[in-house]
Amino acid sequence: MTKPRIALVIGIICISIFPILVKLNLSPGVISAFYRMAIAAALLVPFTVLAGKLKIPSLKILLLTILCGAIFAGDVAVWNISIQESTATQATLLTNLSPVWVGVGAFLFLKNKPTLNFWIGTAIAIFGMIMLVGFHFFMELDFDLAFVFAILSGIFYAIYMLLSKYVLYDVEVLPFITVSTLSSAFFLAILSYFLGEPFSGFSDMGWIVLVIQGVVCQLLAWLLLGYATKHMRATRVSVSLLGQAVLTAILAWLFIGEEISLQMILGGVILLFGIRITFYSKKLGFNALFKKLPNSQ
Repeated sequence: MTKPRIALVIGIICISIFPILVKLNLSPGVISAFYRMAIAAALLVPFTVLAGKLKIPSLKILLLTILCGAIFAGDVAVWNISIQESTATQATLLTNLSPVWVGVGAFLFLKNKPTLNFWIGTAIAIFGMIMLVGFHFFMELDFDLAFVFAILSGIFYAIYMLLSKYVLYDVEVLPFITVSTLSSAFFLAILSYFLGEPFSGFSDMGWIVLVIQGVVCQLLAWLLLGYATKHMRATRVSVSLLGQAVLTAILAWLFIGEEISLQMILGGVILLFGIRITFYSKKLGFNALFKKLPNSQ
């Protein structure tokens, strides 16, 4: 397994615990998003400056990096609200429909167009996600605030993924993550203030959860995912992130009592199989695909 793929796997594990922490409801959704970004920025900025790595090649790239931060701020804010208003598993499912938007955007705007394997793998992975949560959820789905915000989160993330891939052609991962994280914290602070959400008064456990979100779910996770995005196709990274839904479902079952069933497990297996298909760069027939799978690493 290559370094970018290893970074991608570890990054996915780090962000998979995030919905569980948010679902604990130890702080309001938007202020939780603010502290996630602010704590990461407080560690990133001095390190990047002291290391002499805060180098942005042009004003255009700087502005686009700040825009990435603003878009990501919107993504995290609406996702947090969606998690708190529904379940960690369902919110994660809906926001991770972003590969559909990424694939369309990559087809329209990026040099590396999605392959047929990407579309086949995405369709299989999304079917697996639907099975993971349950077909009845989609048949009876109410278009409430949680649903709208989860879908909006996926759209925000797709835009972030495409724009960050473009920016990372010209800037290194560390300065990009530093500037975008700082700008996310800035925009979320303004939003929290206008929404009247408290910046203090949380329990000790609440502060511990906020620190974990900032250090593990943001700082570590997005340094790794930024590295993977720079060295891999945006489409492959976005589809691989669907694996987060599997891990989140398992963690939600273990720690906060959300239901998990054989159908959900089967859906997770199908989801991962779909992700695997997207990693083939050559057009493969299904006989060749199944022949290659056992010996592939």
